[in-house]
Amino acid sequence: MKLDKGTHNPGLVLRRVALGATAAALTAGAVFGGGLATAAHAGSVTLTGLVLGVGADETQRVVSWYASAGTAQVVQVAPAKNLVRGEFPENSVTFPATVTANSVNGGYNGHATIDGLKQNTEYSYRVGTPGAWSPTYSFTTQNFNGDNLDFLFFGDPQIGSSGNVAKDGAGWADTLDVALAANPKAELLVSGGDQVESANNETQWDAFLASDKLRQYPWAATIGNHDVGGKAYEQHFWTPNTDRSAPYYNGSAATRSGGDYWFTYKNILFIDINSNAYASGSDAAHIDYISKVVKEHGADAKHTVLIYHHAIYSPAAHANDGDNKVRRQDFPTAFSKLGVDLVLQGHDHSYSRSYVIKNGQKANKDEQPGATQVTKGPGGVIYVTANSASGSKYYDLTAPDTTKDPNYGPDPLNPKSHWANSVENQEHVRTYVRVQVRGNKLVVENIRSGTCAAPNAAVELGQESWCGPDNGASAAQPVGSLVDQVVIHTNEGKGGEKASAVSESDWLQ
Repeated sequence: MKLDKGTHNPGLVLRRVALGATAAALTAGAVFGGGLATAAHAGSVTLTGLVLGVGADETQRVVSWYASAGTAQVVQVAPAKNLVRGEFPENSVTFPATVTANSVNGGYNGHATIDGLKQNTEYSYRVGTPGAWSPTYSFTTQNFNGDNLDFLFFGDPQIGSSGNVAKDGAGWADTLDVALAANPKAELLVSGGDQVESANNETQWDAFLASDKLRQYPWAATIGNHDVGGKAYEQHFWTPNTDRSAPYYNGSAATRSGGDYWFTYKNILFIDINSNAYASGSDAAHIDYISKVVKEHGADAKHTVLIYHHAIYSPAAHANDGDNKVRRQDFPTAFSKLGVDLVLQGHDHSYSRSYVIKNGQKANKDEQPGATQVTKGPGGVIYVTANSASGSKYYDLTAPDTTKDPNYGPDPLNPKSHWANSVENQEHVRTYVRVQVRGNKLVVENIRSGTCAAPNAAVELGQESWCGPDNGASAAQPVGSLVDQVVIHTNEGKGGEKASAVSESDWLQ
């Protein structure tokens, strides 16, 4: 079912869609409390783990959840302004859910796609059945046309990795609060992977999903190595346009999870791959997948953003992992030829931003470390690795070591860093990455979401001996301050559109 796709008038009344006979006849309902495991009960069904996800494009959202029974369940949606004293109007649309057996906890997992959304509209939604609904949540769409888009990228919350789930969850929730208070018009939340420490630990998943921000802004999930080993990742997150065939998975058929998927948002093509699957020709399979998606949809996109977990130009502990060395050989030239603009990565719990890289080499030998303006040019790619968004675990920067990988040595302009990276940073404070798309400009910023004070689990628990810039020699900078900022001029005019005139004040906030 779809919301009426008439005009883009936000005030357009939604058409009424009758609830299917099976759902209408259902007598057992559900009431639940966000992502918490301590959900309330109604009738014989309990629902937990509600999360809002991305759809195939800006007119869709996907809602996913866990259920204690495989009964018929729906998502009900209406423009928020049409609710009267919290009650949904009779002409609200309902979207039937797909509910299947859950291999993790013996229950079920459900998902439904909300379709036909209008731009510049606040929507309210709830999950359940008539007479037994969840709490009501809301999200707001923005302008579907134009060249402006803000989205936020988060590295490795990895709830549970400090050994203290509550502290990790508090840091993660605080980063979401800080980031969205500063960027209330962000349209997407993008994952760098490793949502949790242990793939099938539902206590960790409950802490990850506890914030209502994950029911108000769509989460673009990415599978990390700690999310592998069971089905929980894909049961918590239904993703659009997903290929779950063997080359894009990892592990045995009973436990593998993930897949490669893509979606478009405004004039951006996002492609997300499962980098856990890299052996036995999987890198080639991923490249083939990206090639197919770009061939079919790239001409309609002004920018292409690629997302996966394992940072190939890694600045810290994973810099010379065996699998990373393989990916560094397999990926960069292909990404340049495919016209990828920006690559977002996680895994190394530290921050880095690459120089412009073309065909696996620095594109301009004169580009300076930390440059705040760069011109990408055809084939140029910027690689960003996100630091920990929760404070559960940090990795210190490592010195380039050519004895481990002769092709990943020091930067001639800054020998402490690896040759590929313009910026490498670790302060043992939580950060997130903001990406602002402004016509043919991409503005990438790494922003502090915490200080050395709690919540910062790894520091609180004494797992780090210092905190702050310059290995703790300088005082921690305030929340909201910039670690790094770069304006990337793409100047490629993809998507059949000319660059729009955008002033500096439009992209700097």
